[in-house]
Amino acid sequence: MRPPPPRGARARALRGRLDVAVPAGGRGELGRLLTAMAQMRDNIQAMMEREVSQRRSAETLLADALQSSREGIVVVDGQGRIVLANARALEFFEGLGGAVQAGTAAMPGTGAAPTTDYARALARDGETRLPDGRRLRVSRSAVQNGGFVAVCTDVSLVREQEDRLTETNNRLDAALDNMSQGLCLYDAGRRLMVVNRRYCEIYGLPAEAVVPGMSAEEVVTRSIEAGNHPGRGVAELMRQGRKAFASTLFQELGNGRVVAIAARETQEGGFVATYEDVTEQRRAEARIAFLAHHDALTGLPNRVKFGEQVDAAMAQAGRDGGGFAVFSLDIDGFRPINDTLGRAVGDEVLQAVANRLSACVREIDGVARVGADEFAILQRGVEGPEEAAILARRILDVVSAPYRLTSHGVTLGLTLGIALAPGDGSSCDRLLKSADMALDRAKLEARGAFRFFEPEMDARIQARRLVEQDLRAALAAEAFELHYQPIYDLASDRICGFEALLRWNHPTRGRVSPAEFIPVAEEIGLIVPLGEWVLRRACDEASRWPDGIKVAVNVSAVQFTSASLVTAVRDALRNSGLPGRRLELEITESVLVANPGATTAILHSLKGLGVRVSMDDFGTGYSSLSYLRSFPFDKIKIDQSFVRDLGGPNGTDFIVRAVIGLGDSLGMTTTAEGVETEAQLATLRAEGCDEVQGYLFSRPVPVEDVPAVIRRWNGAIQRAIA
Repeated sequence: MRPPPPRGARARALRGRLDVAVPAGGRGELGRLLTAMAQMRDNIQAMMEREVSQRRSAETLLADALQSSREGIVVVDGQGRIVLANARALEFFEGLGGAVQAGTAAMPGTGAAPTTDYARALARDGETRLPDGRRLRVSRSAVQNGGFVAVCTDVSLVREQEDRLTETNNRLDAALDNMSQGLCLYDAGRRLMVVNRRYCEIYGLPAEAVVPGMSAEEVVTRSIEAGNHPGRGVAELMRQGRKAFASTLFQELGNGRVVAIAARETQEGGFVATYEDVTEQRRAEARIAFLAHHDALTGLPNRVKFGEQVDAAMAQAGRDGGGFAVFSLDIDGFRPINDTLGRAVGDEVLQAVANRLSACVREIDGVARVGADEFAILQRGVEGPEEAAILARRILDVVSAPYRLTSHGVTLGLTLGIALAPGDGSSCDRLLKSADMALDRAKLEARGAFRFFEPEMDARIQARRLVEQDLRAALAAEAFELHYQPIYDLASDRICGFEALLRWNHPTRGRVSPAEFIPVAEEIGLIVPLGEWVLRRACDEASRWPDGIKVAVNVSAVQFTSASLVTAVRDALRNSGLPGRRLELEITESVLVANPGATTAILHSLKGLGVRVSMDDFGTGYSSLSYLRSFPFDKIKIDQSFVRDLGGPNGTDFIVRAVIGLGDSLGMTTTAEGVETEAQLATLRAEGCDEVQGYLFSRPVPVEDVPAVIRRWNGAIQRAIA
């Protein structure tokens, strides 16, 4: 028979309950057993409490790790329910936290399409893009119950850096391919790592001919095979290439092009070389060097180069005891051609003159362009003036022959000044100065000729240059005035107008004759602004005279060929309020010779303004009757040289009679200048002359004396009418 089961504390202790109190034992065996059991119970209870504490601590640490993880962690069970999502996962997927709490977060069933952002993202491994643009990488790991754990990593920054790196690489590739220079990068083993498109273009190589991995020798071989280095081998070119590390190497290719090569070592032990096609640059540099000593239009040496040639001739003359000549040349009539026909025609003229001058001299001589229409010639081996005179005559004959240009035919003149070395100067500047003085003398005496330098020319030229300086200062200060000489109408016996005459009262030299300063003004280009000033002043002062009184203004040949003449006349009339019918412009026959076509156009434009045009000094110039038929003149002015000899034994009565008759038949007014005696006046009246002027009526007077002159000859002064 079985003993009855234990009851009470003893029974609970035997069932593993650790919370029962073990009765204290006695001294006997049972007591010792109970004491051992109590101690064992306490030990077991302590061990269990430590284990529970450790598990709880581990769970806490795990929970903290999950929540603080930079990765999003999602746990899905075997039924597809999302049972856990850490804070990072909730940040990635909007609405996931609420769904987890509500127990509705789940993956779609088999064959069903995901309907939420988190379901779509967690459906597979790989990268996905969130609605806010961030990019996630999802890695899923299966668990035993059929579910999975998904680790979601934000790779936006990594991808952004990769994209930037890709973009940078693309830009680098584009930059390399669009460089103006060729580039080759080699590693420490002299193997090609990078080559750009421009390198292949410079050396005429197809893109596939040079590729990374080739050795430097193989690259050079490809260039040789392309015909870039005729007669040269790889070893020679490699030796030459080493010079590029010290300084830029200029390599001339078989096609004549020049490549600048520069090389430097890299930190990794390799090297990088750049290749630049400098062919055009070298040509430009050569052109610049040429233009520094030559004229761009004609290709002739300029003043600097000519000076070097003269210095060399001077040095040779010092050694050999010989001599040489320096010519200074000026084209006569070039400025009217340039102004009326245009700069393109002017340039063509200069080129044609340069060619003819070059054909006149020997190879040992020199021709230079030293100014706008100024040339210089160096003639070597000259023993005396006659040799220089022979060349001067040849130049005058050749250059003065007619020119047939692209669209025009022109005839030019040439004036020369000659200085002989070493007698007329021991330097280029002095010889040119002497030749220029001889040229100025030739212009004053006879254009179309030549003159040798003479020592006394220097003083005259210095005086003339003082006139130039004073003339420029006087124009700037408007230190001129107009005097007016009356024009008398013989039919009405009244003054009908005044001729405006320019006067210059120099502060130290006194009254300067127009015959002295007008030619200087024409030569140095001041006659146009000076003439425009005369126009403005004459129109302004005449606008205050009685309405029937006109004013006549002289226009020089240089001024007439200026494109601004018509504009200047129009502005003077408009600003002064003077009617065009009261302005008369006087031109000489020389104006008509330079360019008849352009002159006709200008005359018609002036006539369109209502202005009258007179031919001044008729009979003293070319006196071609065709001019009177071709040009719209209103008046012929008989020069005073014909009037002066009226009534003499070898008088000019028949000439004056013929001119008056010609004017009458052509419907033109005739005016006689220089009338000083009653006899001259009577003859002119008898011959039917229309108008006269001269000292018999009045000398030229300042504007303030004009009213008195009018009052003397016309009676009471009338009120001016605009």
